[in-house]
Amino acid sequence: MSKETFDIDGMTCSACSSRVHKAVAALEGVGEVGVNLLKNSMAVSFDPAVLSARDIETAVEKAGYKAKARNARAAGERTSGGTSRSPVDAAEVSDMKRRLIVSLFFSLVLFHISMGSMFGLPLPRFLSAPENALATAFTQFLLTIPVLFVNFAYYRRGFCSLFAGAPNMDSLIAVGSGAAAASGVHAIYAIAFAVSRADFSAASAYAANLYFDSAAMILTLITLGKFFEARAKRKTSEAITKLMDLAPKTATVLRGGLETTIPLEQVQAGDILVVKAGWSVPVDGVISEGNGSLDESALTGESLPLEKQAGDAVTGGTINRSGHFLMQAVRVGEDTTLAQIVRLVDEATSSKAPIARLADKISGIFVPVVITIAAAAAGIWLLLGQSPEFALSIGISVLVISCPCALGLATPTAIMVGTGRGAASGILLKSAEAIEIARAVDTVVLDKTGTLTEGRPSVTDIVAAREGGEDGLLALAASLEKLSEHPLAEAIVREAERRGLSLLKVAGFTQTPGCGIAGTVEGVACGAGNARMLEAQGVVPGKNLAAAGEDFAASGKTALYFTRGKELLGMIAVADTLKKTSPQAVAELEEMGLEVVMLTGDNALTAAAIQRQAGIRQVLAEVLPKDKERVIRVLQEQGRKVAMVGDGVNDAPALARADVGIAIGAGTDIAVESADIVLMKSDPRDVVTAIQLSRTVVRVIRQNLFWAFFYNSVGIPVAAGVFYSAFGLTLNPMIAAAAMSLSSVSVVANALRLRLFKPKRLERFTGETSGLLCKDLPGKSLPRDACRRALPAVGQASQALNAPEEAAVPGSASPSGQIPRTNERSMGMKKTIGIEGMSCAHCAASVEKALRAVPGVADVKVDLSAKKAFVDTEEAVAGETLKKAVSGAGFEVVGIS
Repeated sequence: MSKETFDIDGMTCSACSSRVHKAVAALEGVGEVGVNLLKNSMAVSFDPAVLSARDIETAVEKAGYKAKARNARAAGERTSGGTSRSPVDAAEVSDMKRRLIVSLFFSLVLFHISMGSMFGLPLPRFLSAPENALATAFTQFLLTIPVLFVNFAYYRRGFCSLFAGAPNMDSLIAVGSGAAAASGVHAIYAIAFAVSRADFSAASAYAANLYFDSAAMILTLITLGKFFEARAKRKTSEAITKLMDLAPKTATVLRGGLETTIPLEQVQAGDILVVKAGWSVPVDGVISEGNGSLDESALTGESLPLEKQAGDAVTGGTINRSGHFLMQAVRVGEDTTLAQIVRLVDEATSSKAPIARLADKISGIFVPVVITIAAAAAGIWLLLGQSPEFALSIGISVLVISCPCALGLATPTAIMVGTGRGAASGILLKSAEAIEIARAVDTVVLDKTGTLTEGRPSVTDIVAAREGGEDGLLALAASLEKLSEHPLAEAIVREAERRGLSLLKVAGFTQTPGCGIAGTVEGVACGAGNARMLEAQGVVPGKNLAAAGEDFAASGKTALYFTRGKELLGMIAVADTLKKTSPQAVAELEEMGLEVVMLTGDNALTAAAIQRQAGIRQVLAEVLPKDKERVIRVLQEQGRKVAMVGDGVNDAPALARADVGIAIGAGTDIAVESADIVLMKSDPRDVVTAIQLSRTVVRVIRQNLFWAFFYNSVGIPVAAGVFYSAFGLTLNPMIAAAAMSLSSVSVVANALRLRLFKPKRLERFTGETSGLLCKDLPGKSLPRDACRRALPAVGQASQALNAPEEAAVPGSASPSGQIPRTNERSMGMKKTIGIEGMSCAHCAASVEKALRAVPGVADVKVDLSAKKAFVDTEEAVAGETLKKAVSGAGFEVVGIS
């Protein structure tokens, strides 16, 4: 099977996407078809031996739309930094704005002329006198023409769809406004005929049956809703473009001993590339010389940079915060991790099932039924001997009273008011689909970094060797760290600035990769770094400081030691801290009956610490970006409606795959554009508000649709003359139009109630999470069995993550669709390795990474507090091999058992 993506032009609603889907799915040789209305695109799997891309384009064109395949070259350009096609470009939005302005101007003037007298508004004599009925009618007709002209696309699309047997919302608009306009034109001829006979009474009667204002206002209100919808849709496809922009446009390659800058797409596997401080890594590769501090937060969610040395793998799109190194390109072009993330976002977005708007679903039946009733009613009255004028009036009344205005406004008005209320609360609801699905969500998956936590490191603890020496310790620490580019250094400097401490002058500043920094302060050599720095200086921490360091490590914090000469001044703990509102948000979500899961790429120690503080029962840690998307998919396969909340680029595939993607506004633009809902204030409690608001909006939409159809179900029989024979009761088109207007008013008034929406909060929440926090939670991580007991679907997702895979290629899936993780496989041998030199969670992560790279190693667990690594192997692995791997990472092995 071959897979091709097509750009589709002309789709305006879910009925359109459904028609395109049916047209292509009916072709022989087609496997899967996914039509994405927001992206105006279609992904098709087909047998190239039976079908060609051109055949698919022809099928779409026969359905009334235009299709164009994206060739492989264009796909390559997009991967290397090209632009992605926007569903609504700037020119289209500008054109819609122009149409809206024209429609509003002429509709308001027309409304004043046609309805002004009812409100006591003055009109010139030549438009209000009975003998000038023809002038009044013709003036209204002239004012209607510009509105019909600028919105003629509704008629073209609507009638084409109607005649093709697939009516959509455009068909409702075209039939309703067209019927009103036709009624007005008929009235003009009737007025002219009456005036020619000097029958001014009849002329005035016909003048009262002009419905040009209805025709114009229908088009104007629909265009207003379409304009706001277009503005929201315009940004939905920018996520992939911004993902691509993570990779630099150029790379510096070392050839013949000279540095040469070349376009990124010219980089080949095996090239030696130069990466300096502040530069982005161009492609995936391995460091061959030098070292650097790599910020991988955009891809892994890890909030702290990782120290990389010769032999370590680096990923394209990550940023070298400090250091200088040479790297050998391994994976380039579409094989890079970043390109695979781009592909995941694109495929996840395209494969999401389109959510058909309720009005569009009903319109497929409503329009033909109404037209049939109108034609049948007119014909029956003709057969019963009534005049053609009476029969025509009956038919027009049926069409006008069933005008789609209320039906068309039922959803947009509620969406408009609901989104406006959400925006006032710092919540951006980007589409009606997101609102409809959010109300049905039963599982909320929360990313850790930037969602539950602040997203940047900060000082959490200061432990001075001498009592009362905290400020002095912090001042010295900030003085040294001021010269460093490390994010942890920034956290310490920020804390010193917050306390208003004066910094000291530092001379002879040096930096030792993987160890720390040093400098001379007031003539004395001072140092800052991890435990390896203390060992290098021969400084032994006291019992209290050593115990505090172990506690910090167990809590997922990074401890930094500071010395003056041979004296240990103390230590400062830095961590990405929990947001104050996170525990309340978790409690409120569970109060609503939702399952809450934390999903993170961070190590188990850090995840467990946040788990305890936030009161979350279910946690999956150390999950790679592509695995996050797979976890969401597995949960969905269990029949769950999943909302994913995140803020990093690594969350983008999961956000797109989830039924509802919710992004924290303070995060990267990538996540924001990939999400359906954006929380501008970065308050996790807004997740609760967004779901509550979505439920309220959908409830109002249903009420609106009920009232819209209630008016039609009552009005259509009356307009058709069902009660004429028995009671002489019928409706002329004017009364029918009034009924239509009343239905619209009721719909809008009901939608305006959403302005009073207020989220429900837990009363007297004090941060306690009784009933939420597992009291027997281990010090490092929640056992996976506990996850399965608490939430079976998450347990199954964990099993899918941990299942074996035949080809463990980064970013690729096995034939079974499983992910290369081995945490729960049956192991052949177990070994315990004693390790010296580990002082923080990053040290533990480095050891784990080194051991996992050893052939035959299936699983690794590092206990930082015990200074041990537990290794499971599928085959016999020599102890010397394991020792060499640990030593290569910069640590000392003291024993293997």
